[in-house]
Amino acid sequence: MQISTMRIIDRYVGIPLCFLMDIVWGIAYLFQSHKKREPDLSRTLFIELSEMGSAVLADPTMRYLRDKKGSELFFVIFQSNAESLDILQTVMPENRFLIRSDNFWKLCIDVVRFIVWCRRKKISAVIDLELFSRFTALLTALTGAHSRIGFHAHYDEGFYRGHFINYPVRYNAHVHISVNFLSLVHTAMGYHNSPYPTTPVHNHDLTLAQARVNFKEEVAVESVLNGLYPDWRSMKIVLFNINASDLLPQRKWLTGHFLEVAVNLLNQNDNLLILAIGSSHEKEEVEKFVESVGDRRCLSVAGCFRLRELLALFRLSVCLLTNDSGPAQFASAVSLKTFVVFGPETPDLYKPLGNQVETFYLALPCSPCVSAANHRKTDCKERPCIKGILPETVGNKIKEFLQI
Repeated sequence: MQISTMRIIDRYVGIPLCFLMDIVWGIAYLFQSHKKREPDLSRTLFIELSEMGSAVLADPTMRYLRDKKGSELFFVIFQSNAESLDILQTVMPENRFLIRSDNFWKLCIDVVRFIVWCRRKKISAVIDLELFSRFTALLTALTGAHSRIGFHAHYDEGFYRGHFINYPVRYNAHVHISVNFLSLVHTAMGYHNSPYPTTPVHNHDLTLAQARVNFKEEVAVESVLNGLYPDWRSMKIVLFNINASDLLPQRKWLTGHFLEVAVNLLNQNDNLLILAIGSSHEKEEVEKFVESVGDRRCLSVAGCFRLRELLALFRLSVCLLTNDSGPAQFASAVSLKTFVVFGPETPDLYKPLGNQVETFYLALPCSPCVSAANHRKTDCKERPCIKGILPETVGNKIKEFLQI
């Protein structure tokens, strides 16, 4: 389904369903014990459907819960994004539930399967990582878990999605999303008794584990590189990601800007090899970019690697230039030096974890124009926040790092 279709369904179907479920929930509440019980976190399900990068940003939170409470971890995600869980492999494959989002009917079928799966897995607690999605709120209710933790509007208006969360956490739009994620777990662990997450989050709690790359993945990458550019071992490999996900295409830096940076870098260093990465459906666009560069030392590897193999490529590279998108987060799992262009989002909330990241952000009065309040939707066509980040600025930072 298109992202716009999913937003429409979440609003015009999700709100009435949440309202109806609230009525059923209220009637059931009358016949239940109201004694507050300590959350059973022994079998905790995390819900994060729509962003591959968020699965990486949430990883320190999941490991924190596992290490502190010995919890067995479960995860539900859209099938199209499931590969992101393979990066750090914190959640075992048998503990993942994949929801197909190809069309509405498959989605409905998988919701029914999900209800059965949760009972079979005996889910004791659920933590909803999504920002005010009605669909995930309904999933939270349908798990059957006694403890349901998620973001809550509290006194903020316009975020109605039912009243299924019994351990609410007020979302803070002014701190990094990984801090918000960990605050959900702090609430689940009983560190504070109000929706305000008053427990401090320390930097060491947000340390990202590093991905392990196996020999088979390394061989697969080296085989592709041998075919594309046999002398690659004597080169410094710089990666370019010119794409951004369909969720927010406004994040894309101008292709012409990427082009100018690439040409300038290649002209000033004979020992440089630029590889443009991307998925298989981005292959045509990436190949056009490579053709525009017009240098045999700039090649397309779009569609050549699975995500785990991409990590192996990251280990062979010296740096990555990318839009604010999934690869920026993936690179942090192997400590690759990464240069990230931000526009309608802000690095204050979504900067990749670690100390190998350099961001470019103009912080215009209109930025960020997407947030939880508008479900990350913007109709800005001019995009001065992106166009105003000049190729010279980005290129000079990369040249400084490469010591060109």
